[in-house]
Amino acid sequence: MNSLKIRRTAIAVAAAALLPFSLAACSDSGSDTKAASTAAEGAGTEATAPSETPMTDGRPFGPACAGVPKDGAGSFDGMAKDPVATAASNNPALSTLVAAVKQAGLVDTLNNAENITVFAPTNDAFAKIPKADLDKVLADKATLTKILTYHVVGQKLTPAQLENGSFETLQKGMITTKGSGEAYTVNESKVVCGNVKTANANVYIVDTVLMPK
Repeated sequence: MNSLKIRRTAIAVAAAALLPFSLAACSDSGSDTKAASTAAEGAGTEATAPSETPMTDGRPFGPACAGVPKDGAGSFDGMAKDPVATAASNNPALSTLVAAVKQAGLVDTLNNAENITVFAPTNDAFAKIPKADLDKVLADKATLTKILTYHVVGQKLTPAQLENGSFETLQKGMITTKGSGEAYTVNESKVVCGNVKTANANVYIVDTVLMPK
């Protein structure tokens, strides 16, 4: 009888001693499972996170771009289908430039050229020139041709190339460009709508007529 009581007491003591270890083991197992689950969730989130889309310089930029027609031949899509002189003729902001190009007989020259860049002064740019002076230039074909060809470079220039560039024009003079992002200058003129595509040219619309030095 005493032997049986002693055996029961020993079993109870052993069970009491082992219980905390069993609970701790269960607890650790639960923590490990939870941690593994959390890690798996984290890995899944990281794997499905969208990558950032890099910025490109393929789009026209600048404050004056808002004034370009949204559709039709004078829109960005419409201009991209035509050679540069024709494309410019469909843009209302470039009507003075187009008239000057016609006066100088340069329509075919510009339309037939391959891979050029045109710095195109707006109507407001021409309006900065006193009317008497402008009329005098328009009446002098040689001078007018010299000024207009000074606005043309014989290669397609990207915005990145304008950051700190120097380029020979068709007039044989040099222009200098500076800037970054969406703010560029050509000599002292500001680009107000840049990276406009036509069938044969990249066009940068500028706010001042460039004068050969």
